[in-house]
Amino acid sequence: MAVSSAVALAPLTVRNRRPVGVMVAGGLLALVVLAAVFAPLLAPYAPDAIDLSASLVGTSGDHLLGTDSSGQDLLSRALYGTRTSLIAPILLLAVAAVLGVTLGVLAAWRGGWVDALVSRLTDVMYAFPGLLFTVLIIAVFGAGMTTSVLALGLAFTPTIAKYVRSLALSESRKPYVDAYRVQGMGGARICVAHLVPNLGRAILGYLVVLFGEALMSLATLSYLGFGAQPPSSDWGLMVQEGQAAVVQGALLPALVPGTAIALVVVSFNVVGVWAADRLGRQ
Repeated sequence: MAVSSAVALAPLTVRNRRPVGVMVAGGLLALVVLAAVFAPLLAPYAPDAIDLSASLVGTSGDHLLGTDSSGQDLLSRALYGTRTSLIAPILLLAVAAVLGVTLGVLAAWRGGWVDALVSRLTDVMYAFPGLLFTVLIIAVFGAGMTTSVLALGLAFTPTIAKYVRSLALSESRKPYVDAYRVQGMGGARICVAHLVPNLGRAILGYLVVLFGEALMSLATLSYLGFGAQPPSSDWGLMVQEGQAAVVQGALLPALVPGTAIALVVVSFNVVGVWAADRLGRQ
């Protein structure tokens, strides 16, 4: 009997463990967050400190990851760049979440012509590639990280709106919604106080999955010259600035920030899929 019980519990124990890949990715993200918080203490140099005598120096005791064409320490710039690379996607997704959740819940709750109007609006926005839509907005309002965040927030809104609408349609048919209606509670109050909070876990999991894509999109805009501007230490801008050094045989100025972007995006995708699965089951 004891042996049978142990065998029966074994799969459950294994199933409840976090996969090794998720733990590794989570550990890496934790280190990135710590680097962003303690960048002033960890960075050996100021991120904008220029030393032309140390231009394109390779790895050494003074510069662990080398320098760029201006002699700026790559480790220091990469550490400070974690701040922009983490905060900007969070702000982007916050803008998209507010607009997307509002539109999605409104379409599901009201239905009829409101649902049709929101659906057509999101379809029109889907007709333009997200990056092209963002570049058009930046062309009108000017380049910069603030404009990039707001423009990409609008570009991400249709994706979140359609996802939230599908969730809200199912949630709005549950008995507790009718119970609140019978009690005389208004639709806006039901949605804000009960419907949206009940969707919170699923929405949060979906936003975590989108974080990596948001980071990559912002880095792409910075690389193209539409996002962060010099002397920022944004990773996408660092890749663009280090591209010319590749021709001279210096790979580190582009490789260091490029590797950082790739590792963080992959880590967020791994953790995001796992978190979305767990939050969706609870």
